[in-house]
Parts: sequence; C-alpha cells; structure tokens
Amino acid sequence: MELDLDTINRDLGHDPKALTEWALGLGKHAICTTNFRPFEAVILHLVTQVQPDIPVVWMDNGYNTPATYQFADEIAKRLNLNLITYLPRRSRAHREAVEGLVPDIEDPRHTAFTQEVKLEPFERALREMQPDVWITALRAEDTPERSRMQPVSRNADGLLKVAPVLHWTAREMYQYLQAHDLPNNFDYFDPTKVEDKRECGLHLQH
Repeated sequence: MELDLDTINRDLGHDPKALTEWALGLGKHAICTTNFRPFEAVILHLVTQVQPDIPVVWMDNGYNTPATYQFADEIAKRLNLNLITYLPRRSRAHREAVEGLVPDIEDPRHTAFTQEVKLEPFERALREMQPDVWITALRAEDTPERSRMQPVSRNADGLLKVAPVLHWTAREMYQYLQAHDLPNNFDYFDPTKVEDKRECGLHLQH
C-alpha cells in the first residue's frame, strides 16, 4: 500500500513521539543513524523507547573530539544501543601519512575527503544493511537546506526517510533531555562540514 506522505507529514510531522511510533510500527527494516553531536540523545531515546534493538548506525570518520567518543560510549551504555559502527576504508593515521591533514573546505580535495570519511561508509552501510526506513535527527533550524525538508520523505532509491525532530527547536530538544535526564555533547566537530550551517552532502544525496 502506497503511503500518503502529505497526510502523514500534516498529521504527525510536529509530534516526534507519534511519528517515531508510526515509522517503527510499519513492520519494515528500520535503522537510525547518529553522529553523537549535540542533542543526539533525543533521537536515540525516542527510537529505543519504541524498538530497543533498532540498529543504530554511526559513521565514525575518525576525526571526532575526545568528548564525542566519550559521549558515544556513555549514551550507548545508558540506552543499551545496538550500535553498529562504519569506518572509512583507511584509518586517519594512514590517510594523514599519505595526504596530510584535513583539506580546507575551499580546497578541491575536500570533496574527496568527505566522500572517503563520510559518504562512502554511509553508502556501504545502506548496501549491507538494506533498510526500508531510515530515521535521522535532522532539524530544520540546522541549515537552509534542511528547513525545506519534510519530516517524512522518500529518496530516489525508495528509502523512507523519517526525521521526527525536524521541526523541534534547540529549546525543545533541551527540554526533552532535561525531562528524561539524558546527557548532551557540545564539544563536537565535523571536519566534512566545518561550519555549522554547511551541508556535508550526505542528506542532499540521500
């Protein structure tokens, strides 16, 4: 049965809990991606309250801050995450020995860097896990591109992409963390984006 995405977005798009329950109630193979950035505990708590064993996929680019790795371990243990980590084909040490430090975003080599440490691992995860539903913590206020997205959409490959907290503000995310006594991580840096309001390409391609 074909889903009426316009109706779902209208009726559930501003209710993260209801949208999460709907997405995980479809009976399809679902995954949730994370990068352990600020407020990420919200989506991880939402999905595990509905499906405790949902595969949580992390594309660890190898360049995360120590605080991010510590937060990942803490929240994985706290929520008993079924965490599946995808790494680049080359280690950070290998890559830097051959090509040097992370290229600046204005450097033509930055596109290849992003492909290697983020996009290729994600594409590999999709090939290997073959999900029907992809739950993500995208929020509209993060970037101009995301402000034009819908909470539920279908990408070119037919994958159902669900962003339960798309319309939530940072204040609402913070209030959820407080209400559920969840930790947060603000010492986060993404070398493929560099700037907070810049897209890395993953959500534009998928």
